[in-house]
Amino acid sequence: MHKTFQARRLDVAAFAQAQGLLEGRDLLSDYERLALDSSAPAADLTVTWRARGETRQAADGSARPALHLLADAALPLICQRCMEPMLAPVHVDAHFVFMPDESSAAALDDQSEDDLLALTSALDLHALIEDELLLAQPLVPRHAQCPRAVRLSAQDADFDAAGQGKASPFAALAALGRGGKPG
Repeated sequence: MHKTFQARRLDVAAFAQAQGLLEGRDLLSDYERLALDSSAPAADLTVTWRARGETRQAADGSARPALHLLADAALPLICQRCMEPMLAPVHVDAHFVFMPDESSAAALDDQSEDDLLALTSALDLHALIEDELLLAQPLVPRHAQCPRAVRLSAQDADFDAAGQGKASPFAALAALGRGGKPG
């Protein structure tokens, strides 16, 4: 018997036992939090993903239901160097091992290279994909090579000229300390 799995309500244990495969290509705009983080989401930008059910050994040696998730997207962000729009490629390749409950997942979390989650019969795979893409996006997005020259100094000739001819407040303070009059 072939079971059909749904990404919005995934029975993780059955999906892992069946070594199920789900894949999709969704519009970026279908991922509300990703779209909100984006500078100006284009209508044609997509998120491509693949989830495979499997059994993996947990840090305690037990065989547990697991999920291997691959996801790719190009997120429209603002380059923090030149402040111009850019598409930042984001890739997710993660393994999730499902433990019986939150406390057993938390107990083994430090010992595991995989992400540990509580087992559920109704996992929202769409939300998990969105979470992982949000975590994978660059903290400081920037072009490898900005499209225009970037001024890397805030100081210019007008700034230098404005400081000329003014007495330093520290010089006046030093004169007071020596018993003199500030200039």
